[in-house]
Amino acid sequence: MAMKAFPPDRVRTVALVGHGGSGKTTLAEALLHRAGVVTRMGRVEDGTTVADTEPEEIKRGLSLSLAVAPFEAGDHKINLLDTPGYADFVTDVIAALRVADLAVFVVSAVEGVEVGTEAAWKLAAALGTPRMIFVNKLDRERASFERTLDQLRDRFGQGIAPLELPVGQEADFHGVADLLTDRAFMYDADNKVTETDVPDDMEALEHQVHDTLIEGIVVGDDAMLEQYLEGKIPSFQDLEHVLADGVAAAAVFPVVCGSALTGVGIDRLVQYICEIGSSPADRPVTVQAGDTETPIQADPSAQPLAFVFKTVADPYVGRISLFKVLSGTIRTDQHLVNSRTGADERLHSLFLIRGKDHIEVTEVQAGDIAAVAKLSTVLTGDTLAPKGTPVVVPPVGAPAPVLSVAVKARTQADDDKLATALHRLQEEDPALQVHLNEETHQTLLAGLGETHIAVTLERLHRKFGVDLDTEDVRVPYRETISTTADAEGKHKKQSGGHGQFGVANLRVEPLPRGGGFEFVDQIVGGAIPRQFIPAVEKGIQETMQLGGVYGYPVVDVRVICYDGKYHSVDSSEMSFKMAGSAGFKEAMAKAGPVLLEPVSVLEVTVPDALQGEVMGDLNSRRGRVQGTVSLGEGMQQVTALVPTSELLRYAIDLRSLTGGRGSFTATHDHYDVVPPNLVDRLVAAAHA
Repeated sequence: MAMKAFPPDRVRTVALVGHGGSGKTTLAEALLHRAGVVTRMGRVEDGTTVADTEPEEIKRGLSLSLAVAPFEAGDHKINLLDTPGYADFVTDVIAALRVADLAVFVVSAVEGVEVGTEAAWKLAAALGTPRMIFVNKLDRERASFERTLDQLRDRFGQGIAPLELPVGQEADFHGVADLLTDRAFMYDADNKVTETDVPDDMEALEHQVHDTLIEGIVVGDDAMLEQYLEGKIPSFQDLEHVLADGVAAAAVFPVVCGSALTGVGIDRLVQYICEIGSSPADRPVTVQAGDTETPIQADPSAQPLAFVFKTVADPYVGRISLFKVLSGTIRTDQHLVNSRTGADERLHSLFLIRGKDHIEVTEVQAGDIAAVAKLSTVLTGDTLAPKGTPVVVPPVGAPAPVLSVAVKARTQADDDKLATALHRLQEEDPALQVHLNEETHQTLLAGLGETHIAVTLERLHRKFGVDLDTEDVRVPYRETISTTADAEGKHKKQSGGHGQFGVANLRVEPLPRGGGFEFVDQIVGGAIPRQFIPAVEKGIQETMQLGGVYGYPVVDVRVICYDGKYHSVDSSEMSFKMAGSAGFKEAMAKAGPVLLEPVSVLEVTVPDALQGEVMGDLNSRRGRVQGTVSLGEGMQQVTALVPTSELLRYAIDLRSLTGGRGSFTATHDHYDVVPPNLVDRLVAAAHA
């Protein structure tokens, strides 16, 4: 079904965000059903919703990626962006908030404000995204609007402004009371709405909350406040106008309520999105042209400018770029330039995405979102601008990966396709990183958690036919020595004709940590001819790379070659290379070899109440706490030096320890000596 074009002030791009399981996808389905887009509501449990279409989502019963679902609501168009609630897929939440005119936070009236909601709220606040809240699941057992509202005020401050109260509780929830109009809206079994007076048993409460709400709204407008203090009650239209200004300024956060499953309150949510929700016309976008920042208005008659906020790797269509038009009107077959690469791109065909459906359009006006396929150089975060107008929108930020696994192709055919497939998935998901560890020779796939990596492996198989096996990440241990030792390296071989003969006397000495390798030539009197001395050094270096006593590369060693013997006929570069290797092995074994392990600087951000548990856990990981800093808002940052081997699964453990409220960064700092009592265990585990 074709969709008509809407001016910017009639467009609402709405991101549904919140903790996993709060009902975002069901709410999207209810909104689409109310708009007549679907004739029957799908169910997450059955895998029949418009938003969750990928097999990995259907299998797990949760959203794993951003889904777009546009629909018309009277004289408005609403672009729904259904986002994942699971922390592993927060990159898509960030992308949605970057282009949303309004974020609707979906909060369960049963579970209340959960960690995913808090995390998304911080992201929205950092971006200045306007917000409102939909308290969902009021029809469920143990649901409480009052308890949830108290939590919202406690977590998010005094900007929380309830616009509705529920009528009935739990299974008897059947309506909402509008605090702005003092009217109630009752829903029957067929979801038909009847407007009535507020029920007698909640009239006193409704009036009390109504008065508090009005006082909170008029404070935002000096003229209205003065009239209110003089006894003049502002009209519904005046209140709504001031409320809309507060929402656009991200200073007021309206709260409405309902049930996505039963449909109670869904029409009211749509009405409020259209009436007080921000539009692209309210939110100029700042672009950079060199060192200059310029606000861009959503003007359909201006020069075309678009921002790509999401890339989808489709095995059949190719790369699909989802974009928001910031200004101008973009039309089919139009040419725009990728500001990052300077490449000219032709937008062959434009379409809207609604779940699995692609709806072709011929133009997209400022403020709206759409998609285009097969742009050769365009990636997530790119800006498309007219030729000669190199403006850039700040790109979508992706969180740093926190968990890595080693992967290897199952077959040669998989290996042949692996690089291309991983590159395509990285285009789709900027939070994925792939790199080869030169020391351990492992290919590492890094992501935001176990589920993130598991889903990536499933998508590699489904989309590109690539199967990977995983293995534990090997820690890049190293070896060094703790004392000085001497040894004679001898290589002697006679097998008819010219033989092989070389002797090198070596002394090894420890260098300071980070000293690397030094070779000192102290040969005098021609004990070893000058042309053979580089061969001795080469033999030593190759042996150091191949591994010492424990099988790991050797570092921080000075080797002195002070004497030797040669044969005028049988000596050669190979003979002295082998002599250097043999002498180094023997000397190192005598020089108190020690195992070195990488140590990381770990910065953990946790709630105040969990600081003790986190520090105790770090102690159990052989960590040395360097200090703590209060970050305010009930959060602490703990800095510690921790052996890298103890952090391989820290992302999983910290999430469990803090209920998802902790975060961390870890960067390599230095190498340190492994305690002698742990050497055998670590070496055995590393070689298992």
